Amino acid sequence: MRDKTSVPRRPARALLSLLGRPLCALALAVTVVTVVATGPVAADGGLLGLGGVLGTVTGTVTGVVAAVVPGWDDGYTTSPTEMSAVTEAIGANQLWDRGVTGSGVGVALIDSGVVPVQGLAGAGKVVNGPDLSFESQQPASAYLDTFGHGTHMAGIIAGNDAGGGDFRGVAPGARLVSLKVAAYDGAVDVSQVIAAIDWVDQHRNDPGLNIRVLNLSFGTDSLQPYQLDPLTTAVENAWRHGIVVVVSGGNDGTLHGSLTDPATDPYVLAVGAANLDTYGSTTVAPFSSRGSASRSVDVVAPGVSLLSLRNPGSYIDQNHPGAVVDNRFFRGTGTSQAAAVVSGAAALLLSAHPGLTPDQVKTMLKATARPLALLDGKAEGSGMINVNAAAQTALPLGVHQSWAPATGRGSIEQARGGEHVAMNGVDLAGEQDIMASPWVPSIWAPASAAASAWSGGTWNGSGWSGSSWGGTSWAGATTWMGRTWTGRTWTGQTWTGQTWTGRTWTGQTWTGQTWTGRTWTGQTWTGRTWTGLAATSA
Repeated sequence: MRDKTSVPRRPARALLSLLGRPLCALALAVTVVTVVATGPVAADGGLLGLGGVLGTVTGTVTGVVAAVVPGWDDGYTTSPTEMSAVTEAIGANQLWDRGVTGSGVGVALIDSGVVPVQGLAGAGKVVNGPDLSFESQQPASAYLDTFGHGTHMAGIIAGNDAGGGDFRGVAPGARLVSLKVAAYDGAVDVSQVIAAIDWVDQHRNDPGLNIRVLNLSFGTDSLQPYQLDPLTTAVENAWRHGIVVVVSGGNDGTLHGSLTDPATDPYVLAVGAANLDTYGSTTVAPFSSRGSASRSVDVVAPGVSLLSLRNPGSYIDQNHPGAVVDNRFFRGTGTSQAAAVVSGAAALLLSAHPGLTPDQVKTMLKATARPLALLDGKAEGSGMINVNAAAQTALPLGVHQSWAPATGRGSIEQARGGEHVAMNGVDLAGEQDIMASPWVPSIWAPASAAASAWSGGTWNGSGWSGSSWGGTSWAGATTWMGRTWTGRTWTGQTWTGQTWTGRTWTGQTWTGQTWTGRTWTGQTWTGRTWTGLAATSA
């Protein structure tokens, strides 16, 4: 998958493509089997994607030539876009002034996980759903974001320094429900993402969750119509059960001729990226996917060089040191980031009007969006969102989308779009999930539609996780129990005791960085800064 935050492609691609060619195959960056997408390795700011870096578009900005591409903005000469500018541009600050902060609303983030950096470590801010990533079998990395994309998205959606600083995401009062699917380099398969969506749908009303919004900052290049695709079917099912699904549209500009999957589904909210320039005007970013005549993005939101929370020592942090700002923040560009902005806006709207349906939320955001200076309907959809105007508009009655529904009777291999994760040189391909269980649409589709695809910790016939909440982890975060993947084979490969792509997490070793003696478990990092390998008081 591609994560819509562009990232260079690697042999093992995953579902999370950062919407930038990849989001990461499911690589947060855009390719549904490329994991955790966010741009070139994080293509669009969403989960870092494992797709290739999009072409570079250059332009003159205040006399300085700067690159405008999706990804992590190493050494850009232009000023980053602070979240305060983003929230002002979309009208979020005005809602905050009226006491609307997203409080009481749960936003599910299916990505590369989250770490408890300042802004995300407050009590009750993050709940950990099941870790469905390849790193779930390593205690040192389970639930934690080793890629960096998920933490960046989480900060944009609902980061909140509270009394310890002035960083605020779009919906600072919202709760994040994190489901980790992408590994340290964004690797993830589409089956992991579908399993995560099914879990969110089934557990949306668990005590204390109230999941009303689902953020997917990645996608794949599915080779089949949305009406057949299992990934679009999963998001449609969640939508029909009351969850506003927000998806990055892709970082392909005019090159691909289509949005990424599942943004191709007309029911969900597909988001493009806009650029807030120094003169106050707003234009569609050149990399933002234009889509096709039959399906383009619904709205756009700021998505160029957004300054969000940094995950020290993560994959993107080590590979993009020039994107670090003031030691604590990281700048990223892509439709991944733009989707995270809209997810926060949806949480604000639902906080103001709890009874809204997903169709009403979509209608209100589109009806009050502002057309941009350089009109390009395919690029901007209805225009730049204004959540304050949306919250004050008359509630649309009788709104009901009536597109042809997705049936889920298609191929999971086709949903991968040609991107595959691999272990020891063996690709995961064909009609099977990561546990090597056969994919049978006639069994999965009706179960997903009924929000009953999971039975405890079992999905698609295999045990993926524990069956209940299992206490707390970092910063007191309520956490779903894990499970050992024993004896699962995949074309001759065995998951038991295996580490992903040769990366070993045993002994607290993380991509060359040693965390020994500095455990996150039970530790709260609020008010602390990470300097080198030592945690010191801020």
